[in-house]
Amino acid sequence: MTLETDDLRAAVSAGLISEIQAASLTRLADERRGYRSATAEIDEPFELFKGFNEIFIVVGLLILYAGWSAITGFAIFESFSAGKIMSASTLFITGSLQIVLISLLAKYFTLKRRMIAPSILLSILFSLGAIQIGFALLHATGSPESASMTINGGVTFLFLIAYWYFFRVPFSLLLVGLAIFAFAIGFTNSGSDINDIKDLFLLTASKSSSKITIGIGLCAFSVAMYFDMSDPHRVTRRAANAFWLHILAAPAIVNSIALTLYISATFTSFLFLGLFLIAIALVAVIIDRRSFLISGTGYLIALILTVLGGGYGLVVFIIGGGLVLLGANWEKLRCKLMNDLPEFRGKNKLPPWKSTQKESL
Repeated sequence: MTLETDDLRAAVSAGLISEIQAASLTRLADERRGYRSATAEIDEPFELFKGFNEIFIVVGLLILYAGWSAITGFAIFESFSAGKIMSASTLFITGSLQIVLISLLAKYFTLKRRMIAPSILLSILFSLGAIQIGFALLHATGSPESASMTINGGVTFLFLIAYWYFFRVPFSLLLVGLAIFAFAIGFTNSGSDINDIKDLFLLTASKSSSKITIGIGLCAFSVAMYFDMSDPHRVTRRAANAFWLHILAAPAIVNSIALTLYISATFTSFLFLGLFLIAIALVAVIIDRRSFLISGTGYLIALILTVLGGGYGLVVFIIGGGLVLLGANWEKLRCKLMNDLPEFRGKNKLPPWKSTQKESL
């Protein structure tokens, strides 16, 4: 009997073996058979739910939270005005109770049942409870409304990093990154100055928010690569951690640079934009993460519309067909690219590819 990668993932999810043991077993098997030649074509693992029962539980949790919000009388999306209705102490108590209740639910659905969709939703609801505590501190300290992003971002970050430490929900790292982003934007006093979403990405703008965006993106990418390179076979939760961090990093990096070049609207900027998108595509293939490629596709279409005007139909059709072919032949293209690339530091820690060279057993 041969154990496949999916078998190891199932064993980890069922709690039969740890993530470290699964990675060690995979590494040992590859060392015995040859690292690259023994590794079959693998897809980028991604799961939102395991079965419809998880969707059923998610619906129940949403209704439960709606009832909780009605009982406590706090609507998180009413922002600052909610604090004028409820006292700081009431906000703090109800927020703390929500965090405790969510933690108990996560102990069952995340640690015991190991459900994916409920764990994602519970992470979001936990962050809403942290934001409520942030509002409580905002009003208790008499801080102005403009400080809400800083306080809520900082408080939410602290709670979420603790949540990730205890429950290890990969999706919560995305929320951690967003909380850091909100804190940084608020701390630099640029949060209240954002009148257009372009202010978050346009590097040529006088505001510092775009620099924060690309900085957060680069940090998220670095941490994601750390997780990716510690689990190149993507059999443990580290790969899922990396996936959600790439989801955060890709738009932050690609949007900041691509939008800045596109807005410049010169021949030189369009040329560099094209070269940048090609570079992003190569990075996506090399690290075997499609999120960067998806982030750059929109700008490629926009560039074509700008350059060609009304005669874009055929070109867009060709690009769409190219993306479909790329998805169908991703592993073959990646194999060819990785075999042609010279050796570089960390290459052997990237997701495996089939090598044309024979390796010793």
